[in-house]
Amino acid sequence: MARTRFSLRRLLAAGLTAAATAAAALVVTAAPAAAATVPGIDVSRWQGSINWTSVRSSGIQFAFIKATEGTTYKDPNFNSNYTNAYYAGVIRGAYHFARPNISSGATQANFLASNGGAWSADSRTLPAALDVEGNPYSGGYCYGLSTAGMRSWIQDFLNTYRARTGRYAVIYTTTSWWNQCTGYWTGPWANHPLWIARWASSPGTLPAGAPFWSFWQYTDSGRVSGISGNVDRNYWNGDRTRLIALANNT
Repeated sequence: MARTRFSLRRLLAAGLTAAATAAAALVVTAAPAAAATVPGIDVSRWQGSINWTSVRSSGIQFAFIKATEGTTYKDPNFNSNYTNAYYAGVIRGAYHFARPNISSGATQANFLASNGGAWSADSRTLPAALDVEGNPYSGGYCYGLSTAGMRSWIQDFLNTYRARTGRYAVIYTTTSWWNQCTGYWTGPWANHPLWIARWASSPGTLPAGAPFWSFWQYTDSGRVSGISGNVDRNYWNGDRTRLIALANNT
């Protein structure tokens, strides 16, 4: 994501771990749907001041906007980005950068829901996303948690977010991190949309058990009118009608 670009770049360059490679036959793959032409971005304070009218005029239809991290950090540009994106006609959702080694999942889900991650059926608000990826701080790649501990932490977050908002959170991750740090966990994919990060020409192999991707972050070096500098670019795996349906939970 925009907040932790260095750690994700290193993680993506590494590709699958040896364990993941050995278990690749168990992982479902998916090619982009023919209708996967709905473009989007994800942003944080690192993009500076954004002209959302120009962003929408350039063809961008959705955005995930950083709201929170851990238990105390609030992105200083979130409020302006979230409001201005809405009024520019961009379908948007908040995202939370997970810090599983500093609190329970429930604590961080409540922090997100209370600071921008709430939801309403207004055709422009997506369920919030949990950004869970390699640890860019001290404490180990998997935040010092066992695979069982990581599963429990993520489930705690997801359950709490659903209890607070009535929605299943989107999960942003990479295949290599997910398979290594959760031990090829397949549990969330029955309900939670997958937002796969892979800076390449295709989404590639998906996390264990994921039948398809919903969002795909395909580059961290995109350019969009209204934003100075690079920005993460994404696709939605469907048409705009289905994206609005996700926003409205219909």
